[in-house]
Amino acid sequence: MRQLLILFSFLIFACETKEPIPFESGLENYPTLKNVLDSADTYQVQILYTRIDRNEHMNPLMETFSFNLDDERYFYPASTVKLPVAILALEWLEEQNVDNLTLVTPMLTDSVRPSQLPAYVDKSSYDSFPSIGHYIKKILLVSDNDAYNRLYELLGQDYINQKLAEKGLNHTLINHRLSYPADEIENRFFNPIRFVDKSGEILLEIPERKTETVYSNPERPVIGRAYYAGDSLIETGMEFTYKNKFSLSDLHGVVQRIVFPQAFLESERFRINEEHQAFILKYMSMLPNESDFPKYEGPDYYDSYSKFFKFGTDKNPIPDQFRIFNKTGWAYGHLIDGSYFVDYKNGVEFFVSATIYTNRNQTLNDNRYETEEIGLPFFTELGEYLYQLELNRKKVLKPDFEGLKFEY
Repeated sequence: MRQLLILFSFLIFACETKEPIPFESGLENYPTLKNVLDSADTYQVQILYTRIDRNEHMNPLMETFSFNLDDERYFYPASTVKLPVAILALEWLEEQNVDNLTLVTPMLTDSVRPSQLPAYVDKSSYDSFPSIGHYIKKILLVSDNDAYNRLYELLGQDYINQKLAEKGLNHTLINHRLSYPADEIENRFFNPIRFVDKSGEILLEIPERKTETVYSNPERPVIGRAYYAGDSLIETGMEFTYKNKFSLSDLHGVVQRIVFPQAFLESERFRINEEHQAFILKYMSMLPNESDFPKYEGPDYYDSYSKFFKFGTDKNPIPDQFRIFNKTGWAYGHLIDGSYFVDYKNGVEFFVSATIYTNRNQTLNDNRYETEEIGLPFFTELGEYLYQLELNRKKVLKPDFEGLKFEY
């Protein structure tokens, strides 16, 4: 059995390095987790887990442990890339310094190419207008693809990738819209956009833009042995050269940066104010049925719709004592979740991120993935296993969660 190895002991205050934690005690109670850990290469599993202690000022002291981590090993990040793009949209907004340009200012997206689609209304918002804030809500509540695409079109590839690199997120590349019929060339063109006030007066107008840089994966990763393109089976692996990349370490780091920005060098932080930080955290942790605008109702939007750890296989309500600040991804047999997990009642907090690949027949786009059989049970059992470790771990000081409680 492999062990969780200490990756780093880091933050503002020194923290004594502890011995590595073996991933063995009690695993007989977690059969799927044990199976995945025993077959780590088959499932391409990677795990990061950060233990948090607080000092007398309630500042975090963190130790991070890893299992099978390899930031050079490609996996498709799916919707997890939406989290850094959502945060960067707020950073961009603050940089504009335009009067009356806010989270709720109507954002009207035009189209000037056949591959582009306009967006002038959004009937799920309180005023029927799209806006940066409303797009972020839809991204974090239900991982809406169109909402992500609109922010991608606003920022463009250069802004996104350069900003992330400046923050030390060096294993990330974001270069395309999601679930959208645009090739790598069309994904380098970005729609013109207007921000207007309620009377229709233009506050900021952004022309069509194009990036000259080709953001691609130089290793030209290939996944699987075959894939479907429409109804045609292609008897070769699918190439991901022009697909997004977001390593587990970078996903973990993004979640840590938004929860505890003070734990990072100023150059590595997202440059957003406290109000915008709280906005992101609120909607990362909000459940779909707690939202009014947009409104998500019905059995499809159960509490664990996008909360994999501990609750991934349970469609019952998540108890109020728990909040999970996270972003998930799910595509091509890959499942990913990067989370800050909190139990307010028992003073438990920890970060955990993981990715798993469940595609036994190695055929992509055939919708025959072991998501229900292996993927979600793995996240459920890993979350429960780590939660029990934390629940039974003695802490000198219990965390103060007041800054992490929101009106939902």
